[in-house]
Amino acid sequence: MISSERTAAGLPRRRLSILSLAALGIVFGDIGTSPLYTFKTVLNLTGRAPDASTILGVLSLVLWTLFIITSVKYVSFAMRVDNDGEGGILALMALLGVKKRQRPLIVAVGLIGAALIYGDGAITPAISVLSALEGLDMATASFRPYVVPIAVAILLGLFAIQSQGTAKIGQAFGPVMFVWFATMALMGISGIVQQPAILAALNPRYGLAYLFTHGAVGFLVLGGVFLCVTGAEALYADMGHFGRGPIQISWFAVVFPSLILNYAGQAALVLGGAPTYGNIFYRLCPQPLLIPLVGLATLATIIASQSIITGAFSMTRQAILLGWLPRLVIKQTSSEGYGQIYVGSVNFLLMAVTIGLTIGFKKSDGLAAAYGIAVSLTMLMTSALLFIAMREIWGWGLVAAGSVAAFFLIIDGAFFLANLVKVAEGGYVPLLLAACVYGAMWVWHRGAAAVSARLHEFLIPVPEFVEKVRLDNIPRVSGTAVFLTRTSQDTPPVMVWHVKHNRALHAHLFVLRVTVQSMPWVAAKDRIGVEEIAPDFWRAEARYGFMERPNVPELLRTSRSLGCTVDLDDVTYYVGHETIIRRQDRKGLPGWQEVFFAFMERNEVHVSDFFNLPSDQVVEIGRQIAI
Repeated sequence: MISSERTAAGLPRRRLSILSLAALGIVFGDIGTSPLYTFKTVLNLTGRAPDASTILGVLSLVLWTLFIITSVKYVSFAMRVDNDGEGGILALMALLGVKKRQRPLIVAVGLIGAALIYGDGAITPAISVLSALEGLDMATASFRPYVVPIAVAILLGLFAIQSQGTAKIGQAFGPVMFVWFATMALMGISGIVQQPAILAALNPRYGLAYLFTHGAVGFLVLGGVFLCVTGAEALYADMGHFGRGPIQISWFAVVFPSLILNYAGQAALVLGGAPTYGNIFYRLCPQPLLIPLVGLATLATIIASQSIITGAFSMTRQAILLGWLPRLVIKQTSSEGYGQIYVGSVNFLLMAVTIGLTIGFKKSDGLAAAYGIAVSLTMLMTSALLFIAMREIWGWGLVAAGSVAAFFLIIDGAFFLANLVKVAEGGYVPLLLAACVYGAMWVWHRGAAAVSARLHEFLIPVPEFVEKVRLDNIPRVSGTAVFLTRTSQDTPPVMVWHVKHNRALHAHLFVLRVTVQSMPWVAAKDRIGVEEIAPDFWRAEARYGFMERPNVPELLRTSRSLGCTVDLDDVTYYVGHETIIRRQDRKGLPGWQEVFFAFMERNEVHVSDFFNLPSDQVVEIGRQIAI
């Protein structure tokens, strides 16, 4: 029995209510605005004036897709698999492909899925804002020429404010989206009251009958039906921000019922003879309230777009810390939440692509053709990873895990195949973007591994290095030198370079290697390990999770409590700067990969900024590395 003070999830009721409300704004923006364009897109794909069987059939497909994909697969299954509380395909990849044991294939699947999310993420703001503003066209035709310019202006403003952070704006996201879902539900009820017979679509046989009796058209309609769940992956990815409980409560108590009622209301209007041209969603609204509804819809789509942009920032930071992207400038926009960050380069690229798509496609109908293919492939990959999780984490038998996974894979596979026809109609856009992102991650990881391998070829054992310093009478100056290194043993190359060029060495030496674990957070007690490998020569390894921000000065203060006796009041930080050049023996990376990696390496953020080193205490030592 649940007490009046705390819930079954262990959270105080007030805290659970606040998190559930906040989840409405952050998690459900994309899936919550899909009724603006999904049902009209599906009817357009049927290819003819819809009769009663068609209307009931496509509505049944939409409702049962929402139930199976979102309620069953993500809310009931996927959200039970977490990497220390974090969800999403990257967290799942780190859990199964790295944390359990090294599996390159699983890592590749996870990275491709993440890259695909970037691809569809660029389309979400464009299709959402355009579909919201199309209500102006229905209010009066005189607005028609201004829909695209207004959409571009809104998108420019949205991307422009990202650098200021959204902490204050975010506080209003939940209440606004609650009003949006309540409005959608009331609009849907008004339509259902006019045609109660539409509720027959709750019977799945109508959807199956349409699917199996309309040949190729019935199958291709699935590409439009899939639009109703394009935001489902966000439920899983944002689990770390809110926890499973608040997301489940928001979904089942508010979002799912509102979506069912609104889709049923739109179908009821069409069943009653309403025209299918224009935006069916806005036909549910009384004419005097149309302009206010357009304003509310535009605000809801801005919130949905904000969620996608923030998600892209978070995923970029995860990829950087896991070693799949170069270091980028990451600005913390609020001290209240770790997720409040801004990545300028990602913001600019998303803005350029989104505005280009808005101007190029001009209408949400056109963008709908490009939308969904990347997410459907991501969902297919998630289902494959869930099968492994059922076997290895839950301990399910092969038959049980295989049966459930096969059910999800068949459904995801059908949606993916139905979406493949969109490739020529614009679906190539998210696929091309995803290919670029994955290519960048793959080349960066290969290049970083090649650099690390080259550095390890020239390592000098610590006793040999110390003895050489003694024999060469290298002067020892006061203070502490902290050397950041990628090597796990022997003398760091940057220390060898320092002695070679400066002919001096500090009295106290501290070698630090920072590694990122395949878990989101590392406990404070496991943060750093320190050992003295020679007199006044200390080596430390610091461990961070892929959701944490490394801070080296703070680490050094922590090392004092672990018995490190070096003088930390007079510290100079030494970092290496590698200039990448081509190997002459043809054993290195292909030329195009070396050029691309070198370009990314030259443009990544400086290591001292990434590790929060005081700029006036950093010495950079350069060297050419042939890969």
